[in-house]
Amino acid sequence: MWSRTRNKRRDSLSLQVYARSAGAALACAFSSSAEYDAALIAERRAAGVYGPKRRRKQMLVTAGGIAAALAVIVLLIV
Repeated sequence: MWSRTRNKRRDSLSLQVYARSAGAALACAFSSSAEYDAALIAERRAAGVYGPKRRRKQMLVTAGGIAAALAVIVLLIV
């Protein structure tokens, strides 16, 4: 008789633990979609997803600056 009570108590405790873990699995770690988006962007930046676009833009600006400088030099010589 004592073992039945003990088994029921243990089963009850294990069900409570399972219920808590199931509730935690359904909960979202972010309080809003803006917080989720910020975390997603930060993670992608850390992975280097947004890196190449900045390099291309920097190269284009540098090439444009060099072309403008060459145009000024050509105009000064002519």
